[in-house]
Amino acid sequence: MRSNNPVLSQLPQAGSEAGYGYQQNYQPSTRRPMTVDDVVTKTGITLAVIVACAVANTAIALTGNPGLTSILTFVGAIGGFITVLVHSFGKNFGSRTVTLIYAVFEGLFVGGFSVVMSGWVIGNANAGAMIAQAILGTLGVFLGMLYVYKTGAVKVTPRFNRILTGAIFGVAIMALGNLVLFLFTGMNPLRDGGPLAIIFGIVCIILAALSFLQDFDLADKLVRTGAPSEMAWGVALGLAVTLVWLYTEILHLLSQAQRD
Repeated sequence: MRSNNPVLSQLPQAGSEAGYGYQQNYQPSTRRPMTVDDVVTKTGITLAVIVACAVANTAIALTGNPGLTSILTFVGAIGGFITVLVHSFGKNFGSRTVTLIYAVFEGLFVGGFSVVMSGWVIGNANAGAMIAQAILGTLGVFLGMLYVYKTGAVKVTPRFNRILTGAIFGVAIMALGNLVLFLFTGMNPLRDGGPLAIIFGIVCIILAALSFLQDFDLADKLVRTGAPSEMAWGVALGLAVTLVWLYTEILHLLSQAQRD
């Protein structure tokens, strides 16, 4: 079953519910099969690069050069989006180079986004506390959903995937419509801090959390079917995309609550 994650959905699909299409299309090789340790290691490296670049961009803003931070944030947002598209439509699932390039771009974006959403100015301790809360919240949701997946409390079934896919597409269409409305009228109902914006933010957090179940399920199937070890880089990229989405939504919701 295809994942909602644009990175993980790149894998060829088989028509059956038994597993992933790469099992039929991938030809066995002498390369080492992927393990859980590979997924953990590659994901850890990817997140470390994102954090390092985020800290660097934040430091640039705090040292008195917010203009450069704005440029780097914009470059990071566009570059990260293009990198995900390149990986999604490419033929090589699990490219280390693409994953690390994405991590650099996304780190720059996350750093600048954190500065903007927290309203950080030099000496504002509340901004640091808000970012820390968002990080802890993201980590808590990640570990919670990993526990849910491991215990089988929620099964990743074809029906689950269809419902989640429809919900994510609906949220994406609403976000796009909100952007168009903002550009032409200046109104921003889904991101202005009002009741509708808070509900929208909570829905996005729930969908991001549920997306982890698909990510874990795909990683689990790749490990159990003996996929080559380099595919762990593709899984790491997919998990990073979901983590960044969740973090930005939590931070945005916290910033709205702070304004109130």
